[in-house]
Amino acid sequence: MDIPTSNKLDIIIPAFRGHSQNLLMVLEGISEEDALQRIEGRTNHIIWMAGNFLDMRYALGSVLGLKEEFEFKDFFFQGKALDESFKYPSLQQLKEAFHKISPLVYQKLLQASDEDLDQAFPMGMNIDFFPETVLNFVGMCIGREDYLCGQIGLMRRILGYEGMKYNFDKDLKY
Repeated sequence: MDIPTSNKLDIIIPAFRGHSQNLLMVLEGISEEDALQRIEGRTNHIIWMAGNFLDMRYALGSVLGLKEEFEFKDFFFQGKALDESFKYPSLQQLKEAFHKISPLVYQKLLQASDEDLDQAFPMGMNIDFFPETVLNFVGMCIGREDYLCGQIGLMRRILGYEGMKYNFDKDLKY
């Protein structure tokens, strides 16, 4: 396993890599058509969920100093509500963006120092038990990714697909 510069990220590094695997596994076999399905018009579709996952990756990269721009930011930025009038990107386009940003963010996580992580990062939450720092933003992003993978997993079953298979790719290093 890669060792981060800051031991504050010891739990984040395996979670990040696990979420990378989970996203790819939970999307495995889902058709482009099904990825746009909503349940009774009340749920987000899988495309929106996967796009929001990517928005988290790009936000995390930005906070860590990356200048990469998410090509589909206008659809997903900060959990922007699903808009049925949009022509959303395909799952394939989102997977390509995922493979572009994820290794870059992973390297930034490995390189982040304690000083980098302790920097103030105002989020406007104003919660007394939640210091608004880069480290806590990283944790929020990881939590959001976990939530979104769970949501996609539930949609997968609702749409009639088998449950996610845990076929980890040992060669995926991010």
